[in-house]
Amino acid sequence: MPQDIPMRSWLFAPGDSERKMEKCAGSSADIALFDLEDAVTIDQKPAARTIVREFLQSRETGHERLWVRINPVDGPFAAEDLAAVMPGRPGGIMLPKSRGRHDVELLDHYLTALEAANGIEQGSTKVIALVTEAAEAMFTTGDYAGAPRLIGMTWGAEDLADALGASNNRDADGDYDFTYKLARGLCLIGAASAGVLPIETIHGDFRDLDGLRDRAEKVRAQGYRGMLAIHPAQVDIINEAFTPSEEEIAAAQEIVDLFAANPGVGAIGYKGGMLDRPYLARAETVLRLAGRL
Repeated sequence: MPQDIPMRSWLFAPGDSERKMEKCAGSSADIALFDLEDAVTIDQKPAARTIVREFLQSRETGHERLWVRINPVDGPFAAEDLAAVMPGRPGGIMLPKSRGRHDVELLDHYLTALEAANGIEQGSTKVIALVTEAAEAMFTTGDYAGAPRLIGMTWGAEDLADALGASNNRDADGDYDFTYKLARGLCLIGAASAGVLPIETIHGDFRDLDGLRDRAEKVRAQGYRGMLAIHPAQVDIINEAFTPSEEEIAAAQEIVDLFAANPGVGAIGYKGGMLDRPYLARAETVLRLAGRL
């Protein structure tokens, strides 16, 4: 899905800390994501709403990269979150614990009314949905095609473990257990079906930068287009991992040029092998990610 700005790295900052929000907004993260949900206790939520709104209102430009994670739309806090922050004109809203397309549609109704009330262009506030945090949501990841405002889907392993009553979501090697790998796969497939960006979940150990790099490169090869971050130190690694290298770009350009020189050909010889149209599509994807197509 074409975007006006890159959306490789999505860095969280707690909405009750102006200092951390300032650091987040000043980082190299493509999206600065101010959190009103898990990072803020219930008694601090009213204050956090005010802090986030005032922070947004203090910015004259760059609102397209300043997003807010609200609380779930089926809970008691989402409407207050939205009413408080929308006067600040956030670039987008992260919807946590989405149970399916109907939650995105409900959020769209709220946003439409609040955009009108605040003189904001209709439909300009985008949405990314966290689609695997509730058990029932695992069955609806393929239902988001055409959902209003939706530009991305991401997933979460920790809240899913809570929903399932699991004491751990890792195997003996420290990798995710099958259920959570399934969640990752369903998010990726659902995003592809909906034509939106698939965004990988957090790497919880912010000191493990080598592990972060390995994981980011692995999921990018699988089809993911960005990743959530919880610490500024993770951002540059994520940006690099989700940006094609010059070698990748050169190889992709060679394939695109080869097919362009042989129009109408379904398969073509290349370096001792054969390339068919899926290889061309992959090469075009690399060039698109690099802004070369």
